[in-house]
Amino acid sequence: MKMDAAAFVADPELVQALKEHSTPVACEQERVLFNQGDSPDGLYIFHKGKLRLVMRSQLGDTLMDMAAIEGSLLGLPGLIGGTPYSLSACAEKGSEVSYVGREEFAKIMLSQPPIAVGILRVLAAEVRTARMALVEG
Repeated sequence: MKMDAAAFVADPELVQALKEHSTPVACEQERVLFNQGDSPDGLYIFHKGKLRLVMRSQLGDTLMDMAAIEGSLLGLPGLIGGTPYSLSACAEKGSEVSYVGREEFAKIMLSQPPIAVGILRVLAAEVRTARMALVEG
């Protein structure tokens, strides 16, 4: 499957607004942020460095392996839908990533409509990109 990594990218204002509610994730060495199939615990914001997104089949074959783009919001479908993460995300040593926990994310979504609308835009882009990948794939 060939997905466009740009689908995960939020506009800079949204990234900044979310960053104000986030905590830094230590990436002093390679760091797995989440694994495909894990229960969603929060939203990850990729600010700088190198980060890979991987999706595997149930047999373990790689279906997708791509570099994330800075400004990407990771884990949204699982977090909002309450379903396991559909990808794995791993940040390389020295990358800058921040994290918004599930409860804080829910508070933001309910209390700050402009952020909620921005989140929906990113989700819509992910859906469009996934559909295009299926059609082209």
